[in-house]
Amino acid sequence: MVNPYKPIISKVKRVVEETPNIKTFTLAPEERIEFKTGQFVQFTVREVGEAPFTPSSSPFTRDEMDITIMEAGRVTKAIHCLQEGDLVGIRGPLGRGYPLEEFYGKEILVLGGGVGMAPLRSLLLTLIALKSKFKRILLLYGAKTPEDIVYKGQFADWKGEGVEIHRSVDRGDGVWKGRIGVVTVLFDEVKLNNEVAIVCGPPIMMKFGAFKLLEIGYKPENIYLSMEKNMSCGIGKCGHCALGPYFVCKDGPVFKYSEIKDIEEIWD
Repeated sequence: MVNPYKPIISKVKRVVEETPNIKTFTLAPEERIEFKTGQFVQFTVREVGEAPFTPSSSPFTRDEMDITIMEAGRVTKAIHCLQEGDLVGIRGPLGRGYPLEEFYGKEILVLGGGVGMAPLRSLLLTLIALKSKFKRILLLYGAKTPEDIVYKGQFADWKGEGVEIHRSVDRGDGVWKGRIGVVTVLFDEVKLNNEVAIVCGPPIMMKFGAFKLLEIGYKPENIYLSMEKNMSCGIGKCGHCALGPYFVCKDGPVFKYSEIKDIEEIWD
């Protein structure tokens, strides 16, 4: 029987600085970790602790895993100090990912903000790999400033694969030529069929992003949110990630908006 608490030893193969406070770590696990896009893993640093992150690489890449992490606390600070060749632990995959089969034949809108682009990168790479199964793939992405845009060099590649991309920043600079404003301003640039929408980003962005989607005609059951809570055990035992009747680690982190819209603490 597999011990769900035992991490798989993984070597850090590459470290890429995405922004001043966000890095992508490419890991090579000793054992293959197969995951569904949207699922998460627990990233363990010896003698420091562990924290949950959603892989940012394609689930079709079998021998490596990318995890994009913003420095925001004790564990993430230790992770940001890691170098190539260091050994860490990966526990998982855990939770529920995106129900891709339900998306087949439909227009897919991906709405992202800030480091929320990390799990959405995994989703986009998956959608691109299966693009013949979808009617249309769009990405609306917002960041605080041009410097805070994650995966700066990859948007052109995704566009070349047929993804329609629109970006905005809250505050521009002397170089930025795109839209200025929160990510919802980008809805002015696109005509949508209101079929499937996937949202990931800071809670305030997800809240108003979901409200905007409802306003323009998306059904609650067709809006998918990647929720964040304090996921410790990862298997629904400790109760730290309770969200109404659900545990985010076990029943999520991907939820339909219709499942959680009436929970009072949804955006806490």
